[in-house]
Amino acid sequence: MFVSAVDSVGMVMVKKALRNDSRYTLMYSSQRHRRSVAPARTIRTRSQVVSSSSSLHTLPVEVFNMILDQLTVLEISVFSMVSKEITQCILDYISTAAWKNKMITQRFHHSTCKEQISTIGHYRSLGLLFKRCTLLLPTKERLKFIFKRFSQIPCFMLEQCPIPNCIGFSSCGVLLKTLIAGWDELECHRVFNFLCELTNLLQKVEAVISAKPGVRRYQEVQFRLFCRQVLLDPWLNQPECQFWLTQLLRPWPLVTQAHLLFILYGPQLPEGTLGWQDLLETGLPHTTLWDLAQAILLLLGKLEVKGWSNESMLAILEELIVIPQPWHVENVARLLVLCGSNLCYTVLASKALNGRLQEISRLIVYMILVCEKEGYHMSWAVKLVRQLCNVFNTTPEKFYFIQQLENMFVEVTREFFDFYVTGNHLGDRENFQTLCILMESSARFHTKFLHMLLK
Repeated sequence: MFVSAVDSVGMVMVKKALRNDSRYTLMYSSQRHRRSVAPARTIRTRSQVVSSSSSLHTLPVEVFNMILDQLTVLEISVFSMVSKEITQCILDYISTAAWKNKMITQRFHHSTCKEQISTIGHYRSLGLLFKRCTLLLPTKERLKFIFKRFSQIPCFMLEQCPIPNCIGFSSCGVLLKTLIAGWDELECHRVFNFLCELTNLLQKVEAVISAKPGVRRYQEVQFRLFCRQVLLDPWLNQPECQFWLTQLLRPWPLVTQAHLLFILYGPQLPEGTLGWQDLLETGLPHTTLWDLAQAILLLLGKLEVKGWSNESMLAILEELIVIPQPWHVENVARLLVLCGSNLCYTVLASKALNGRLQEISRLIVYMILVCEKEGYHMSWAVKLVRQLCNVFNTTPEKFYFIQQLENMFVEVTREFFDFYVTGNHLGDRENFQTLCILMESSARFHTKFLHMLLK
């Protein structure tokens, strides 16, 4: 009896377990079936998205501003593109004095590179914010709205900040570049005219160029820093830099354009002022004329601009090398070498056709000296002389040109020897070294030249 009772109890437990198991299986399968059914997708139209975002507009201004206070400048710039209503709310938000005092920093006199990079990066973000917030406004209204916030910063304006290491102009340049990236040429013309009115740029240029070179040193440096750091240097692409440089030069006559080119790209002394006199007295290092040569090449690539021609560029170059007085010949030669073969040939051929053989012979001797000093291939100078020979029509004219060039080698060598003999103790070593380099360059040039003739 005891066994049968145990069996009966076991059967009852098994039945209950089976019922529970079948209930669990049904429940699990039904849940699995419900999970396998794909959820219904709801496609929201643009109007629905805008209407949902517009609900933020119904928030109290204080609450909305509290939300914006928690966002970065870049996040606010992205948020401003959600809808017109949101854009307007953000425009109102960034127009407040509290936001301006908090976000538009005026600390531009940093001692560390990390702080400078941080400030410039912040103004890049501000440029993106104002670009997106003012997207629906006309160009003139956009510029008024934006520069109303920045024109009161002294470090952004000409002749307002005396600190030499100020990065205000660099920050302004990054802001402007970010703001107008992708704008067409007509809009950029409006930007240039607006900046001229805002800063009185043309009047300040006229005051600088009406004085003798070097008299208004502070104004010259301020004009250079503003134009280079705000308009020219931020652009890595050549067309944009060409545009701004031509805008700066085009309102003025050729003599003034040469003057402005020197102010913008001429050699600069360690204390920051321009080295007007240095170009007259002695040959300068290679790096001091690099920027000026690149600016000339930049303009040569923009000759299709109305009113510009190859002849006008040659005229500007002729005016440039006599500011404030005729340069040392080695500096003229170095500038031509840095400008490349095409410009060298054009300048020298123009002088040759005008019968200025002694002048071009002296230039060629110094260009050969520069090639030896700077490590350029002497075959480049030989090829240039060979091209110039083809300018002359008859054999006697070509022979006379070569004779003038050889005589100039002798004359320049004698001049350096006299400098060495009659020079002071400080200059003796330099004059002797230059004399040795000249003789080496002469030997190398003639070796290449004779090799070309024998071939």
